[in-house]
Amino acid sequence: MPVSPSSSAQAAREAVAGRLKELRADAGITGPELASRCGWSHPKTYRIEGARTPPSADDIRRWCDACNADGQAADIIAQSRTAESLYTDWRRKVRTGLKQLQNSYVPLFKATQTFRIYSPTMVPGLLQTEGYAAGLLSSIMRFRDIPDDVADAVAARLERSRIIHERGHHFVMVIEEPALYYQLGNQEAMAAQLGYLLTAGALPSVSLGIIPSATRARPMWPQEVFHVYDENLVSVELLAARVQITQPSEIALYLKAFERLRTMAVYGGEARTLIVKAIGSLR
Repeated sequence: MPVSPSSSAQAAREAVAGRLKELRADAGITGPELASRCGWSHPKTYRIEGARTPPSADDIRRWCDACNADGQAADIIAQSRTAESLYTDWRRKVRTGLKQLQNSYVPLFKATQTFRIYSPTMVPGLLQTEGYAAGLLSSIMRFRDIPDDVADAVAARLERSRIIHERGHHFVMVIEEPALYYQLGNQEAMAAQLGYLLTAGALPSVSLGIIPSATRARPMWPQEVFHVYDENLVSVELLAARVQITQPSEIALYLKAFERLRTMAVYGGEARTLIVKAIGSLR
């Protein structure tokens, strides 16, 4: 079972907090003493040391100065920035619209050879058609109350999806059968999306598996949407944020979970039968 998807981010934050606490201990000063030297209230010191409040770059500089460890400030600042980058608040990523978010994935996609994607609720982005993507991104835009650049974002999403036709990449995608029935966009858009799955599932670079709703005694319960890029990074999509997992032990857990989910899925003719059944339900 994968641990909490935010655990890598929290572990990284705790490592920064622990390092700052060690600096204070090595300097032989108390928490209130450090707070006085830094010019803030002593509860802030304990919140930082408890990894409850991430320190700013200025906080770290003041802390190191108070502990006569100025030479360590730059390294700890870099470590803290890395920790915070593991947990990406969606509000920051989409505050100027959705197009920029789509484009931000392109370098990672191009650098990845094997994509492993699990989605319990929707068609994976790399297989989305224009109408389906427009329905999804429009709902995200309205829910998050962000600038409406849906048309540009859809175009960017379709452009980045061309990678499934480029040589040197392999895509293993597993979705739950209910994802075929959650209608995003109008009926015509949903029919076109399901029709495209019949084609996309036959692409040489794509392995598309569907876990039937009727699967008995599942060896793996449904998870959040997650993507594994080669064996270097796991990205977990939550409502409030995207969590990026880089710890090898946690990546291994997600790979284990993905393998169990993959073996539960049906492929080829059996998968096409489920898709055709979903298309029939639209009538």
